[in-house]
Amino acid sequence: MVQLVGSLRKELADSLSTCKVLVVGAGGIGCELLKNLVLTGFKNIEVIDLDTIDVSNLNRQFLFQKKHVGKSKAQVAKESALQFCPTANITAYHDSIMNPDYNVEFFRKFMLVMNALDNRAARNHVNRMCLAADIPLIESGTAGYLGQVTMIKKGMTECYECQPKPTQKTFPGCTIRNTPSEPIHCIVWAKYLFNQLFGEEDADQEVSPDTADPEAAWNPEDTAARATASEKDGDIKRVSTKEWARSTGYDAVKLFNKLFKDDIMYLLTMDKLWKKRKAPTPLDWHQIENSACPQEAFTGTGLKDQQVLGVWGLCQLFQHSVETLRSQLQEKGEGAELVWDKDDPPAMDFVTAAANLRMHIFSMNMKSRFDVKSMAGNIIPAIATTNAVIAGLIVLEGLKILAGEIESCRTIFLNKHPNLRKKLLVPCVLDPPSANCYVCASKPEVTVKLNVHKTTVQSLQDKILKERFGMVAPDVQIEDGKGTILISSEEGETEANNSKFLADFGIRNGSRLQVDDFLQDYTLLVNVLHTEELERDVEFEVVGEAPDKAPPPQTNQEEVNSITNGNKDSAQPSTSSKAPAEDDDIMIVESDEEGGASSSSAAAAATSGTKRRHSDAETGEASSKRPRTDQSSAAAADNDDDDDIIALD
Repeated sequence: MVQLVGSLRKELADSLSTCKVLVVGAGGIGCELLKNLVLTGFKNIEVIDLDTIDVSNLNRQFLFQKKHVGKSKAQVAKESALQFCPTANITAYHDSIMNPDYNVEFFRKFMLVMNALDNRAARNHVNRMCLAADIPLIESGTAGYLGQVTMIKKGMTECYECQPKPTQKTFPGCTIRNTPSEPIHCIVWAKYLFNQLFGEEDADQEVSPDTADPEAAWNPEDTAARATASEKDGDIKRVSTKEWARSTGYDAVKLFNKLFKDDIMYLLTMDKLWKKRKAPTPLDWHQIENSACPQEAFTGTGLKDQQVLGVWGLCQLFQHSVETLRSQLQEKGEGAELVWDKDDPPAMDFVTAAANLRMHIFSMNMKSRFDVKSMAGNIIPAIATTNAVIAGLIVLEGLKILAGEIESCRTIFLNKHPNLRKKLLVPCVLDPPSANCYVCASKPEVTVKLNVHKTTVQSLQDKILKERFGMVAPDVQIEDGKGTILISSEEGETEANNSKFLADFGIRNGSRLQVDDFLQDYTLLVNVLHTEELERDVEFEVVGEAPDKAPPPQTNQEEVNSITNGNKDSAQPSTSSKAPAEDDDIMIVESDEEGGASSSSAAAAATSGTKRRHSDAETGEASSKRPRTDQSSAAAADNDDDDDIIALD
């Protein structure tokens, strides 16, 4: 007779009490997941999250209370979860999972890794670390009423990066105020600012630094005092952004110095924020004005909307748009509000200027007005019940793995509306690894089309290797018979190369670059295809199957289904120019699992001159990825919801 411990077989219950699991993310899904794990019987849990608790988190992240605002999500989640099960052994890290301290050996400590992340860059990184460590990974995500869970296992399933993904349409909501890490964060911040100044004010769209952030002085007593003092009349009385702007007569210079100088200087006092990120650089209107040259107004050529303004040009655009919007408000009368519309020139000018100034402050590549307009999107609300359903499914998939039934794992989709069989939850058989994946193939290889006479080493590192291919600290060696080191992850070794063009190092059509990221235990061979016929403003193209690419050129497919899951958009992380939204990308599937159909079908070196190479760095054979949707299901879903969606926790 089978012995049960609660609802579990005794053998499985014993396994839960001894196995060690890692939870990456303590936000919307993470809170629900941590609670589920301790109540299910998991005893050894480690949780990591870099974020602190914001007031806007409290409507769905139920391990947090008002008194916790400003504190570490991971630490408070641990303390709250222990109240459910005081005997559990939970370790919390207030840190980024991309920190080099969390290397392959760190991941090998765990029997299972569960992602509850908010950005594609981190998802890509954890995917690669789990492949390198050969540890099962359960990936998840939500967006509004949609959700998805899938299992990734080296050599058995598609990995997170096996299928190309369209550019991310949404963004994280937790870092907009204090630590933007990609252009879309700055664009969202600028839209929030428009509403705070000229439109309908929303407490969840605050743009000023979070004054309760404990990282300003990482002292629990100081944090508690700061959090409570902000609610007392005796503290500095808070005035709404709009009220303050009105008191200045919407003076553009005063607004500028408050937003881009004073607020940034306040952020700099939060020492711990900048120990693992590049610190922002405040801007002063008068200093910029005195040092500005007429030539600095624009950079680049082409149509006006496709030009990237210089800092002084952005200052002038900011001033002009503020004055125009102020006049519009006055014409509407007392108490009037403006509504942001991307097709309203003054509103678009304001967001373009404010977003780009913030990008400059946080060391990101600035965008043209055309790019800003195309990137400005809508926030998808996070819903507590969706997070709860997905967190439950994560635990169920984890139990299958620990019970030795990994072959029964599925990709499971939570849809907004029942499918034809009247089901909201749709399971799909996991797809096998993609032979063309540039991450989990036995010998990852890509071809990049670029102009070797115009592409700098810095662009290769930041825009291609880090931003496009998700590396953290790449080393690049030219396969020229001499082992020439083009880029080194060791600080200062190759910085002199950054401003030089690839052609300066003898790189030409057909050259091959071996790229190693030792933190990710990942090697990629890059074939260079020289061309002088790229489209305007396009610096490079990835030939073949790669993220954000449509059908591979080698095939004759007339159309390729939308891809599933994923998340770091074409933005840039804090320290570089790419970026990391809290839950994940979602695919809508309208069919049930039938006859073992796959998710795709159901959804239709060591010397001074050379860098060493890990013997098995690129042998990660596969991991699971989400299925593609068939044409009928894609048509049935909203365009903004069915491909690659990131929720906002």
